[in-house]
Amino acid sequence: MFERALEHRPKQLMTQRNYRRRDHLVMGMDALLNARRVLSASPADLPSDLPAETSTNAASRRESARLMRVNHTGEVCAQALYLGQVALARDETVRALLDRAAREEESHLYWCAQRLQELDSAPSRLNPVWFAGAYAIGLVSALPGDRHSLGFLEETERQVVEHLEGHLDKLRATDRRSRAIVERMQKDEAAHASNAARHGAIRPPAIVRGLMRLQALLMKQLAARF
Repeated sequence: MFERALEHRPKQLMTQRNYRRRDHLVMGMDALLNARRVLSASPADLPSDLPAETSTNAASRRESARLMRVNHTGEVCAQALYLGQVALARDETVRALLDRAAREEESHLYWCAQRLQELDSAPSRLNPVWFAGAYAIGLVSALPGDRHSLGFLEETERQVVEHLEGHLDKLRATDRRSRAIVERMQKDEAAHASNAARHGAIRPPAIVRGLMRLQALLMKQLAARF
């Protein structure tokens, strides 16, 4: 239904907006403010129904911290990506969808930050770099149009679901608390991908999907170490 609506929409709504210099300035300032908000996100209370802390082995806790640091960086990137896409979204429905997804992702950001604190660890020092890169990617992915932007979102979330499945395989069975967080994140990410597909997402070309995987692999390796 959404695709048919797009096909019959007046042409002026399907074209790129003409941004003035002051519009770019406002978007730039907004991006900086959002970057500060995301990068300085303080830990928040985790859901009350999470399992109690059971991971006491030092090696297990270090491994959990490494994985949760990667997940935290992934959520920083998700925030930046959505913000970039929202900035150039043409349709109000798509903009609202992206904005809603970004707000839901904020919970993941706070959960990861809190879990890192519980594990006596800290976020990646490279997060400002990843935020800037992901914001730029969000802008570029939105340039061809809303359905392409949604396609990029859908593919991103599908890859994140796979990534989180890998983390569930790596997290020790004794760390039930971290596992519960990752499982909830995975469920939300899958819902975001399905929602984008329902709204007419156009899947990126294979070469783009491959580049996305390479970029994500680089991010995971560096975030785990730094």
